[in-house]
Amino acid sequence: MNTDVRRTLPATAIPDGCLPWSTEHTLRWTRVLPPGWIPVPRVGLRVLKLVLLTGALAALGLTGAGLPPYLAAPAGLLLVWLQLRPEVVRVSAPALALAAVVLRPAPVLPVLAGALLLTATAMAISTLRLRARERQREAALAASGGVTAPLPDGDRPLGRGRFLSGLGIALILAGIGLIATVGVWNSSESRRAVAVAGCFAAGLGVTALLSGVLGRRRAAALRAAPAPVLRVLMRTTGRGDAKVFAADDVAGLRPLFTVGVVPLDHDTDYDGGDVADAVTDTALDLADAAGLAESADRLDGDRPGPLREAVLYGVPYEGAEVALVSAPAKPGDPPVAERSSGPVRPLSEGGVRRRLKRAKRTAARRAVDDEQYFGLVEAARLKDLVPVRRWRAGAVDWLAGFLMVPAGVLLCWVTSTDGGISLWKQIVLLLVGLSGAFRIPVKLCWRVTADRTGLWLNGLRGITHIPWDDIHSVRRESLELKLRWRGDGAWTVSAPRWAWFQRHRGVTHPYDALAAEVTAMHTDPALRPTGDSEERERGRPLWPLAVPFVLVWLTAVPAGLMGFLDG
Repeated sequence: MNTDVRRTLPATAIPDGCLPWSTEHTLRWTRVLPPGWIPVPRVGLRVLKLVLLTGALAALGLTGAGLPPYLAAPAGLLLVWLQLRPEVVRVSAPALALAAVVLRPAPVLPVLAGALLLTATAMAISTLRLRARERQREAALAASGGVTAPLPDGDRPLGRGRFLSGLGIALILAGIGLIATVGVWNSSESRRAVAVAGCFAAGLGVTALLSGVLGRRRAAALRAAPAPVLRVLMRTTGRGDAKVFAADDVAGLRPLFTVGVVPLDHDTDYDGGDVADAVTDTALDLADAAGLAESADRLDGDRPGPLREAVLYGVPYEGAEVALVSAPAKPGDPPVAERSSGPVRPLSEGGVRRRLKRAKRTAARRAVDDEQYFGLVEAARLKDLVPVRRWRAGAVDWLAGFLMVPAGVLLCWVTSTDGGISLWKQIVLLLVGLSGAFRIPVKLCWRVTADRTGLWLNGLRGITHIPWDDIHSVRRESLELKLRWRGDGAWTVSAPRWAWFQRHRGVTHPYDALAAEVTAMHTDPALRPTGDSEERERGRPLWPLAVPFVLVWLTAVPAGLMGFLDG
């Protein structure tokens, strides 16, 4: 629920005869959504990665069970298509079943039974979703009353679909390249794994290319003729998505759907910030020691913005392309014209209830954290001034770093005792260990130094200086301490945290104390240190400390895999 004053849209920006999409009409639209047990598209990079990982693991698992790669990869891709492209399932599922019947790969009966069951399930789910699309379209058209209007950007160059098309072509080429290298691998297990990885990558490429083409065609169709229009309410999240509500849902209680939006003058689906966020999220999963973190704009991505009146161009249904002309966030500015950068994603009743429950739990946790945080900031204001203030890794950081060492030893020992480990598993093991080798020194030896000029951070590559005026925020978020500064700069470290223990014992996590002190210094220049730090006080680059860990890992893994650790 949002209590902000609703932003109104000027009458000149509303097409003649445009009807409000009232709750009465939106109920007809929400009633025809697919059943709650059917998976629907979700928002977020993490969900996309989870879907892709599930499909890849399914494909590799089926290959390990003896299924040929040309059948295992499409079977895994069905899980991806069910979530992202149900149109493909209508063709791919029967084709997979037909291939299993014609080719009859061993073991025949389990493969045939599994293929038929998977095909029937996938076809049922995709059919229900596609039928729901048609009913959503009919309900929205009826609500518009036949009123249409041309899009404000009808004469602009069409940029929709370029990013996904380029990504699809790159993935297809990568998959073909992997398949071409099958012959260079020694073991049959490695050849099967590489083959299924190549087929899976090529299938993902076809999916991305098809998504780009379909998005471009739907966007072109939206511009080709005057589009149906509806008056709605909307709010924009920090992630660049628009949540659309009924025109009379002034409390913002029931979002109907979400859709990614960009300004009309953008000629690509994703601007630099979106791509940077995606790359940063992925890099954080691999090695936060490199100093990457989410964009500062994403800090408040789950905090809703104000409700704004808007005109919706196009017929909303799952997968549709739309445009929005909304009231400006600041009074006096011109209306905001945006187009979809991705498909419309309806929100079911169950999904909305779950989101509201999560939002309430998140708000309660945030209130407790904010109360503690602001209390620590006030306490930090009472501390005596010092020439230089330093913070460094403590017990919780050492615990996190030391736990990584036995984990690496255990991983190396488990894999070394498996004499038949394939080459691709060896490569994955080596890369995971190298990532940990670079993270350990940062966890054990990070240092933050504050002087009158700003903050000094030691990292793998060297020392970073951030002037006080460039600092955006410093907060402990979950298990991470995140410092953000101007230019999308960010620094992150992580360590264990036990909230229940801290509450019962009255213990303050070191990250909370650091964040509060830096915030107090940032907001009140009178509290900042009075002197200049010396070079020795700022710490040293951490890459020399990573070298021994890297060398040990590069020595231990090959030695263990060759059997030298068995005795």
